[in-house]
Amino acid sequence: MFVLVLNQSNVIPDGLNNKLVYKFPNSLTVKDKFIGVSSITMYYSWFNISRAQNNNVFTYTWTVGVITTTYTITIPDGLYEIADINRLIQFTCISNGHYLINSIGQNIYYFELIVNANRYSIQLNTYLVPTSLPATFTQPSNFNGYPTQRFNPIVSIPFKFDEFVGFVDIGGVFFSSNNNVNNAYTPPTASKANYYVTKSAIGTLSYLSNSYPNVQPNSSVLLSVSNVNNPYSQPSSIIYSLSPSVAIGELIQDKPPEIIWSKMIDGTYNEIRITLLGTDLQPLTIADPAITILLCIRDKDVFK
Repeated sequence: MFVLVLNQSNVIPDGLNNKLVYKFPNSLTVKDKFIGVSSITMYYSWFNISRAQNNNVFTYTWTVGVITTTYTITIPDGLYEIADINRLIQFTCISNGHYLINSIGQNIYYFELIVNANRYSIQLNTYLVPTSLPATFTQPSNFNGYPTQRFNPIVSIPFKFDEFVGFVDIGGVFFSSNNNVNNAYTPPTASKANYYVTKSAIGTLSYLSNSYPNVQPNSSVLLSVSNVNNPYSQPSSIIYSLSPSVAIGELIQDKPPEIIWSKMIDGTYNEIRITLLGTDLQPLTIADPAITILLCIRDKDVFK
């Protein structure tokens, strides 16, 4: 049995860090040989939100006087939990002057995304914005201004980001109530009737995602090897699947209890090329190139 060690020096320096190439000292003739993964060490550093995945933008509205403006929140490429997205919402509201400060110095924001653990869902809450400064409240120096009539911000969740938070097939827009707490909430149209909404006595609207949130679209890494052709697999070059059991940013150390052997294509080679794919079978973009993969090659006769 032969062991091949691929590490950061084998990563193709294209910034994507998803391809490794091992070049043999001399051309190797392969006949009835099998290959398998002995171990993988890498950091959990592939992004769940990025411009490349087209899931990094959503919007909200804010009204000053009678003029309503739509503001875009662009999420920088990275690894995010729902709490991180909510902190970005708060940061954006602070930057835009869309918040107030209560009597104990807490910032009051008028929409939020939170985890509803009991329903295994994401919950969007929107709150009525007042027409003047409430008693005991203060306003920041950059406060954007009050509306003529009270309103709930309207949050638009576009395609792709909707999968991340679990609000899918609803047209992308959540409608607020008409200006005050006495107006009844207008139910969604038939095409949007499969998500849950409540309206509180003080005008708070709560929306529950109608699908399970897909916070990490690529929860597994598939190893594709150029020298393998498995007729029962699609793609036919996949030999292994890695699922991280650590937190984002931590070191993954994966060692199968027993090597799963895949037959190599007979022929003459001067290299082995590995591509790291996501669950969508597309090459992953990996932030940290510190990757070590141990491959084993053995003859067919060893199985006898």
